[in-house]
Amino acid sequence: MNSMGLRPFVSVTPGACIGCRACELACAAAHMAAGATVGSLTRPPVPRLYLVREAGTAAPVACRHCEAAPCAAVCPTAAVRCDASGVVVEPARCIGCKACLAVCPVGAMAMAEVQDHGRPVLRRVPDPAVPGGFVEEPAWLASKCDLCRERPAGPACVGACPAGALSLVIPGEVRRVRLLAAARAMAAAASGAREEGR
Repeated sequence: MNSMGLRPFVSVTPGACIGCRACELACAAAHMAAGATVGSLTRPPVPRLYLVREAGTAAPVACRHCEAAPCAAVCPTAAVRCDASGVVVEPARCIGCKACLAVCPVGAMAMAEVQDHGRPVLRRVPDPAVPGGFVEEPAWLASKCDLCRERPAGPACVGACPAGALSLVIPGEVRRVRLLAAARAMAAAASGAREEGR
């Protein structure tokens, strides 16, 4: 795959994060069901990136949208798949097996209770106490950063960070900018050498 086809991801600038959790709140708010409000929620909203603190340093961890995504490779139902925009979770196909959690190299995959307008979505599962019987329980399914695909302004966490610690990295664009800068530097050096040779 050439670099122009690499998937975007959210990056954090080391040392810039102040640990305020604004990214988590913005992420959770961006993924609340349509029509839901804080007052209608029966459970705390769940973000799709997670702030980690260690030895005085804080940084949010989010899905890196790996090119050879192990979570997609291990998913038995193809609920986790890759497309040009990143690694995508299709909740309707997820069976909650947690295989994706076990293989994620950065720990970005999580299991989250699925909600609709602040109420848990229930699913029928076999009742171990009653052969042939079923019980309803809250659906806990794979959840991770989706780069706010449905949000025209892009990832909510990036816009919410007061320290400017987060950025959306588009690898093809980064490469283009660096190649352009290198070409300009070489052109300036060549021009300078010609001037000295006169």
